[in-house]
Amino acid sequence: MDDTLDYALSQDRADELKDFRAQFHFPLAGNTPALYFCGNSLGLQPKKAEAYVHRVMNAWKTYAVGGYMIGDAPWMYYADRFKAPLAALTGALPHEVSVMNTLTVNLHLLLCSFYRPTQERYKILLEAGAFPSDQYAAQTQAIHHGLDPKEALIEVAPRPGEKLIREEDLLEAIRQAGPSLAVVLIGGVNYYTGQNFDLKTITAAAHAVGALAGYDLAHAVGNVPMQLHDWDVDFAVWCSYKYLNGGPGAAGAVYIHERFSLDPAFPRFGGWGGSRLDTRFDMLPDFTPERGADGWNLSVAAALVMGGLEASLELFMEAGLDRLRAKSLRLTGYMEYLFTKLPGGAFEVITPRREEARGAQLSVYFYYEGAALQKSLAAAGIITDYRDPGVIRFSPAPLYNSFEDVYLLYEALGAILKTR
Repeated sequence: MDDTLDYALSQDRADELKDFRAQFHFPLAGNTPALYFCGNSLGLQPKKAEAYVHRVMNAWKTYAVGGYMIGDAPWMYYADRFKAPLAALTGALPHEVSVMNTLTVNLHLLLCSFYRPTQERYKILLEAGAFPSDQYAAQTQAIHHGLDPKEALIEVAPRPGEKLIREEDLLEAIRQAGPSLAVVLIGGVNYYTGQNFDLKTITAAAHAVGALAGYDLAHAVGNVPMQLHDWDVDFAVWCSYKYLNGGPGAAGAVYIHERFSLDPAFPRFGGWGGSRLDTRFDMLPDFTPERGADGWNLSVAAALVMGGLEASLELFMEAGLDRLRAKSLRLTGYMEYLFTKLPGGAFEVITPRREEARGAQLSVYFYYEGAALQKSLAAAGIITDYRDPGVIRFSPAPLYNSFEDVYLLYEALGAILKTR
């Protein structure tokens, strides 16, 4: 690596995935495309997304209620289109995943199934500084069961003076909780630091003490490789609008290991959309769930908000998961390298240095004026994301970011830092 534009351009010329960039719409900064490093918050719009949304609109216009069963993409079966690509992205079996609802709705639904506290086993373990939705869900689930969250929740924090949670501390907290632990609920990739947790090891530790392991994968799906089925993960939820580029309010999804999802007696909240498809229109009085994770659906698929996700997943499958991960490692590593060339003393990268412990994100902690710096970047046409206290998150997404993007960010950031 070197810190020249020529090097960045040479990497782009050699990039097998460079043409995918043209499949996305970029926001404008004046008359030119902005530099976009905010895919960990909201992914860019795939150019095919509009056509897929219009397909639903046209079917509605042409067929009305008939659109549920006829046309190019009947709405009754629309969510089935996502099973194979989402299974590939998460390392699941197709019947273990289902697209439905939104992330926090799904988290509550699955906690209703998997968090059933007893007098002895009632605690939920989270990482301190988890995304607020996870925190709120765990707190209110405990309250719903008549428990005091201060007693029911275990939060594992970084050691004093550190920014990252040591995984040995997570494992020790699980061991110490032992028979009182009901559920481990961790964000697969921490939204603030970008730390990618070792879910295989954490899951094994949870199972060793008789607890269940569930994960919020909002910042992990489409970002880092996973093997949820082989890792024996019990359940997981995620949204589709970050790295998956599904659009604002895109449908969320769930993973439920087949030992639970293929058991029709396993507790869950029922709805018509999750009843057996072969008898659904018989309007039977008793709920019998559909096979697999689809048995947790409550309603008919929200086809109007699924077009963006379909368009993006097509691109993921065309690009190939191995190639995307390889580029992601190179692109994030290049960004980290260039940051070492910036004026020192103003910041530190808090995302782990180890490649396997991070995805397409570098969280940079600025010792002063981080929020003001992020606004200066925005004024220069560079879209990033700020989180208190002091962190700007940079997300070089391999589907649409280039090495030139990263170089131009470095150049602009260096110029701004020199003025401070």
